[in-house]
Amino acid sequence: MQHTTTPDPVDRIDSGDIARTLLWTVVVASALTNMAASFGGAATWVHLVCGAVTVLCAGALAVRNLRGRR
Repeated sequence: MQHTTTPDPVDRIDSGDIARTLLWTVVVASALTNMAASFGGAATWVHLVCGAVTVLCAGALAVRNLRGRR
């Protein structure tokens, strides 16, 4: 007979952890893309899109952080 154990709630990954990880990944990726576009001499719209994505994701992270403190 196999003995199964339920995972400890501390060890579980919830949707908040996944969302935070994805947001940080997008922030870093868009910042790196913007930097590469600067070195590559890309068009202005590329910088604007990368900057907008970075700002939106950073804002979402800030809002999540502030809501989590309440």
